[in-house]
Amino acid sequence: MVPVYNEADNLAPLIARLEPILDAHVASWEIVCVDDGSRDGTLAALRALNAQDSRIQAISFSRNFGKEVAIAAGLDHANGDAVVIMDADLQHPPEVIPAFLAKWREGFLNVYGQRTDREGESALKRNFAKAFYKLFASFGETELPEGAGDFRLLDRRVVEALRALPERARFSKGLYAWVGFRATGVPFAVADRAHGESKFRFRKLFSFAFDGISSFSTVPLKIATWLGVLIAIVATLTGLYFMVRTLLFGTDLPGFPSLIVSIMFFSGIQLISLGMIGEYVGRIFAEVKRRPLYLVGERVGFDRQDNTQPRGGELPPGIGQAP
Repeated sequence: MVPVYNEADNLAPLIARLEPILDAHVASWEIVCVDDGSRDGTLAALRALNAQDSRIQAISFSRNFGKEVAIAAGLDHANGDAVVIMDADLQHPPEVIPAFLAKWREGFLNVYGQRTDREGESALKRNFAKAFYKLFASFGETELPEGAGDFRLLDRRVVEALRALPERARFSKGLYAWVGFRATGVPFAVADRAHGESKFRFRKLFSFAFDGISSFSTVPLKIATWLGVLIAIVATLTGLYFMVRTLLFGTDLPGFPSLIVSIMFFSGIQLISLGMIGEYVGRIFAEVKRRPLYLVGERVGFDRQDNTQPRGGELPPGIGQAP
């Protein structure tokens, strides 16, 4: 299963490397690509690949819903006893799949690729990733194996467990760990990107990290609560100090700057706390609306009637389709 976004140039090289590996190691296979609202020729490339080999199938979203939702849609449509999730940019080497299969046949139900290096990333991105894993290990409900990402093999039982999770704000790395099952890692070296550039930017990565922590922990709210308690204690002690000082030495006018600074500081703390509460309330709002997780604009190689998914919606015939 391959989520894709503006990967037209990478699809043919990816399939060329995948097909011989799959033919050599499994009796039957399918490749399900999820086009996450691409704006280049990705969908046309997927149609051409399906015309050459019907085992290459695709669904195309009506718009960009994000990689996490694309993974969920791919799991909805994959039919195999085991499902391998990988990126289309060839940074996840297809040659690692036989090692995944070997571990699966040994009885492991969740086999994840564990990257052995981050030399291709900037120092800022590497340090950001390390800090995130430490924060998640300290505050999250589950522990994430460091270096593990979306490149993995999932047994059908794990796939069905993930499909049973209905939340909209999805953090797949946390969900893989939360469902449990017998898991193991397979080390691999991240290859250079074949074509194009990464779609993740630091703002998006920060938002993704906050989604992960807020989806599996209420610690940000607890921090705001205890920070409020601490500030209240400090304010009470400060008030007692000034009361005693006034009784002993009288009052004076100086102190206006410190008063303004204090007001601004505590106002900032209040706004931060309200912002954290708002983030959680916003997630609750998104969940209770119960909108479909994704909308399918077109299916390539699928029987429409056999692939109606409870988490996804379908556009009416003719809307969003190529003429």
